[in-house]
Amino acid sequence: MAIIDFKATKCRHCYKCVRYCEVKAIMVKDGRAEIMPENCVLCGSCLQICPQSAKTLVSDLEIVRGMIASGQKVVVSIAPAYMGLLKYRTIGQVRAALLRLGFADVRETSQGAALVTAEYARLLQEGQMENIITTCCPSVNDLIEKYYPQLVSQMAPVVSPMVSHGMMIKKQMGSDVKVVFLGPCIAKKKESQDERNDGYIDAVLNFNDINRWLQDENIVIEDCEDMPFETMDPRINRLYPVTNGVVSSVLATQKKSDGYRKFYVHGEKNCMDLCSSMIRGEIKGCFIEMNMCSGGCIKGPTVSDESISRFKVKLDMEECIPKEPVPEEETRPVLEGISLKKVFLDRSPKDPVPTEEQIQEILAMTGKLHLKDELNCGACGYPTCREKAIAVFQKKAELNMCIPFMYEKSESFANLVMETSPNVVLIVDEDMKIMEYSAVGEMYFGKTRSQALQMYLYEFIDPTDFQWVFDTHQNIRGKKVHYPEFKLDTLQNIVYIQKENVVLATFIDITKEEEQARMDYARKLDTIDLAQKVIHKQMMVAQEIAGLLGETTAETKTTLTKLCKTLLEDGSESGGI
Repeated sequence: MAIIDFKATKCRHCYKCVRYCEVKAIMVKDGRAEIMPENCVLCGSCLQICPQSAKTLVSDLEIVRGMIASGQKVVVSIAPAYMGLLKYRTIGQVRAALLRLGFADVRETSQGAALVTAEYARLLQEGQMENIITTCCPSVNDLIEKYYPQLVSQMAPVVSPMVSHGMMIKKQMGSDVKVVFLGPCIAKKKESQDERNDGYIDAVLNFNDINRWLQDENIVIEDCEDMPFETMDPRINRLYPVTNGVVSSVLATQKKSDGYRKFYVHGEKNCMDLCSSMIRGEIKGCFIEMNMCSGGCIKGPTVSDESISRFKVKLDMEECIPKEPVPEEETRPVLEGISLKKVFLDRSPKDPVPTEEQIQEILAMTGKLHLKDELNCGACGYPTCREKAIAVFQKKAELNMCIPFMYEKSESFANLVMETSPNVVLIVDEDMKIMEYSAVGEMYFGKTRSQALQMYLYEFIDPTDFQWVFDTHQNIRGKKVHYPEFKLDTLQNIVYIQKENVVLATFIDITKEEEQARMDYARKLDTIDLAQKVIHKQMMVAQEIAGLLGETTAETKTTLTKLCKTLLEDGSESGGI
């Protein structure tokens, strides 16, 4: 079951999560990030630093609401971090507010911490382990099991306070009761699903979930009545969420001193450095409180409130929490019939390892043919080009994640276009300043690229169409423009590029075509003129012929008339004889 959910549509080639993930548990596929569960230690860094909010935490809130709505008995195990993260006047108000939500009871996880402290004290007294690494933080446990399995034998074989408390509640209230852990940690959700913990925790909420729920129900903690916690007082074990809290609890609980040196370390990088040092054999005879979150659980990955100061919380909690241990007579009965033992394993990812030849082949694909070509800039998220090449081999990364290589590649393509295109390419800004100018422009406008990049468009051609495109954000396509001073005819496409707020234009040289068209047009005019002359001459001939025909016809008519008249006259004279 996924714990951190990715919204792929929001993830866009930034690789920030890869850069911040110390264990590189993020795979990039098709330009988008995906968490690899088998590699992830759920530190929550990617959740906190994602600039696009592409990662969200899967919530159990509706599951818990459903449990209560169905009539099940649901108990909250509230992590001691509540003392620094919730607003209240008395801690009893916190319990009262949660009871109003329908929980059967509210108990402090610190009670489970008291049992864990007793186990740590026992291990210290036995003195059998080379080093004792506390196992309260599930992210630290994952870190060691997956990336430093050589140290598994030095992990205290004890469950976390959350699991210990779940055991305690189910022992006291029955196995059918549902236990919901409430805290600032996201790794607790995965820990609750670990088969080694045998279902002692049924759901996990964070303080953002509970604040949203309280708001939905119009419940204000500070307005609630004071209902003090009724079961075991965890006393100093409430300090577990602040740095040195575990060590302080153990020192207060111990009845006699031991031979271990005690210190704490917090923050993922510090934990990793310490683990490396321990593997080298530099640390021996130590009891080590390790916490993945810098400053302890108070600033866990779900704590987004910037007004919360881990320094102030630490000081306030250390001041108000009594430095008293839980008496053995209170923990002994609870521990009867409960085993807090946990076996930690080597769960290191089994990634394929490339040969040196394969690494060099991948490096060559991004232009890194020599050692000096390996910039190790870290822009891709990996500290070195070599590590990134290994990640590419393991299908965790993509070649185009190398930003310098892609920049050089795109720049070379752009230069190739600008240098070899047979068309004039122009880019101008809103002031008509020339931002780009292709090399072929010199042949047409007599300006070299270096000269043109120092000029404004209106210094050598009319910028009217460019200005219109800027003003209207409408494009001009396929417009013929003649430049008589340059003896040049062009077919122009001028488009507005909103993202860069520039205008891009391409000029296609159609001078020969236009000259040919003009010659063809002139020939047509000559042909038409010749035809007109022929027609005019024909008309004149026709008119002359018509005139001649008219005269001839008139003469013929006259002659025939005279002939007819003569014949008639001749006929009448004969009739008279």
